[in-house]
Amino acid sequence: MRRLIIGSGYLGERVARLWLEAGDTVYAMTRSPVRAAEFKQAGIEPVIADVMQPDTLDSLPACECVLHAVGYDRRAPYDKRAVYVDGLRNVLERLPESVQRLVFVSSTSVYGQQNGEWVDESSPCEPTSEGGEICLAAESLVHEQFASDDSRRAVILRPSGLYGPGRLLARTEQLRSGTPLRGNPDAWLNLVHIDDVAQAVLLSADAVDPAKSYLVSDTQPLRRADYYSQLAALVGTGPPVFADTAPGESSPLNKRCCSKKICDELNLQLRFPTVVEGLPHAVGASER
Repeated sequence: MRRLIIGSGYLGERVARLWLEAGDTVYAMTRSPVRAAEFKQAGIEPVIADVMQPDTLDSLPACECVLHAVGYDRRAPYDKRAVYVDGLRNVLERLPESVQRLVFVSSTSVYGQQNGEWVDESSPCEPTSEGGEICLAAESLVHEQFASDDSRRAVILRPSGLYGPGRLLARTEQLRSGTPLRGNPDAWLNLVHIDDVAQAVLLSADAVDPAKSYLVSDTQPLRRADYYSQLAALVGTGPPVFADTAPGESSPLNKRCCSKKICDELNLQLRFPTVVEGLPHAVGASER
């Protein structure tokens, strides 16, 4: 099968490798000729284009499946809403007719619950952050694009906080230096290992009759204090120190994310069901 990845970052790179291993033809979009050469060397067909430059999207390769996992580059001359919403609109308007499946990576930030409630796909999406509002606006574009055509399907994935190799450096340095961590230590933290999200993409891309959206998270939300205590023990530092809450500052407890639906419907088998299994792998891989 021919696959196109738009957003070849932390997640997209892993998905590309898995599709290549499966024998698929994989295209990946980039703005950089240097990055394009790296893709070519890895066996990926580069597509030099930019979601914010519509004319560069007029010759997207004919393919059956697209993964849209664009992250926000703070060095770019566009704000987050422009990239996530306007850039997505540019892509959707120029998708090749051959595309039968779109997997769009959103975020659990579309859920605004803050009192420790459990959320799943049936929970109301009432975001309280700008990022959540932007993600929900992007999701609406996807639904509108695919609503009137039963022959093409879109699947929206809402992963919680991604972690894995290369994603722990900043926090481990804070722990080693004893720098106080901001945020409520009693708030819930929802995480998912990057390898498990990559598997969720593969299953969503090939499922015969997938749902319109799936929440992707590990099986055990934990308090921020517990997470950083486990991380501190793994990297050999003292216990985490949290900054005092400023007077009058609210301390929301966040939500707890349940991804039972994708595990049941698409048979997603989490390699790292909790951070107990996932953190040692992430720390070990980061230090190699």
